[in-house]
Amino acid sequence: MIEALITFSLRNRYMVLLVVSGLFAWGFYSVKHNPVDAIPDLSENQVIVFTEWMGRSPQLIEDQITYPLVSNLQGIPRIKNVRGTSMFGMSFVYIIFEDDVDTYWARTRVLERLNFAQRLLPQGVTPSLGPDGTGAGHVFWYHLQAPGMDLGEQRALQDWYIKFALQTVPGVAEVASFGGFEKQYQIVVDPVKLQYYNLSLMDIMNKVKSNNNDVGGRKFEMSDMAYIIRGLGYIKSKEDIENIPLSNYGGIPVRIKDIGSVQMGGDLRVGITDADGKGEVVGGIVVMRYGQNADEVIKAVKEKIKEVQQGLPEGVSFQTSYDRSGLIEAAIATVKGKLIEEIITVCVVVIIFLFHWRSALSIIIQIPVTVAISFILLNAFGLSSNLMSLTGIALAIGVIVDNGIIMSENAYRRLSEWQNSDHPENI
Repeated sequence: MIEALITFSLRNRYMVLLVVSGLFAWGFYSVKHNPVDAIPDLSENQVIVFTEWMGRSPQLIEDQITYPLVSNLQGIPRIKNVRGTSMFGMSFVYIIFEDDVDTYWARTRVLERLNFAQRLLPQGVTPSLGPDGTGAGHVFWYHLQAPGMDLGEQRALQDWYIKFALQTVPGVAEVASFGGFEKQYQIVVDPVKLQYYNLSLMDIMNKVKSNNNDVGGRKFEMSDMAYIIRGLGYIKSKEDIENIPLSNYGGIPVRIKDIGSVQMGGDLRVGITDADGKGEVVGGIVVMRYGQNADEVIKAVKEKIKEVQQGLPEGVSFQTSYDRSGLIEAAIATVKGKLIEEIITVCVVVIIFLFHWRSALSIIIQIPVTVAISFILLNAFGLSSNLMSLTGIALAIGVIVDNGIIMSENAYRRLSEWQNSDHPENI
């Protein structure tokens, strides 16, 4: 078989060169389009269902949210197992699929089953899917440097401007905000006044909810003109909340400011984010979408940050907390260095031992062609160029060189024996 293959190759040299050139071009194209990352993504093929029910105990969350979801999501096809976690005010359900299942197909199946499971949950509780990323998708972290701006304003800037801008970058699944205070209106109620006016906390909640709303009316025609009537009722300031009527007492309206006070404050926090021990900061985590090219996503995020920087208040700037592109570039530089080292080594070894530059050239050509073809297989199996796969290629280069040297030396020796032999048919 090997002898027939060698004979065919020798008799059809131009065809062999054409095939090799085609494979090299295909491999070069695969190198350009192969996803590049620093570390291999070994996380499970999973879909996360997150449900929030604030103020409830873990046991209540387990009984009324986690258990109904887990029991109904188990019927989805091609899943390995379903895991549930309950904590104070939150429920997490992890649906683990088989490794060969498409991620977006799995998310669609979970959404279909959630439409049925929704009726089993308490009123007002809505489960949602987590981002279509993995545990290795946190590719870029940043925080804001904003001297003179309080943490509440920084968090508002992050949530309502920076986050929305960065989420438009191709390949970004989510931008998770951290640090600072989430602004909210807080009503501090006096229980004695509640009892005096015969009101409850539910009365206050319902009145505030119903008074923070826009309503539509009918069309009104006057002088051959049509006008659309609507009621504007959205809350825009602290004074709007203070003047919301709750009931009447002796013909006099009882408002929010009569039973307590309204203040601007921050949401409850369970931790803080500190940068280099110099104080609290506000920032975000860029989560890459499943199967994307990490290097390209990070470059696109950095370009978008330059655009966003122009719209920030004076004195506010971005500071990089974590950037995976440095590790990615180092891994690629390692493979490039190994390629150059191997080519130089082959030239030196073959020329010293054989004193034949054509033999050295035949071995050197094998290295880039073989490496390029290996990227065709990486794309075919859906593998990225990461630290592990690139290291494997770098190690395989030594095997390629050894094989080439042995075959060249053997061919060189056999040809030499054939030329010096009186009976060439015996060689």
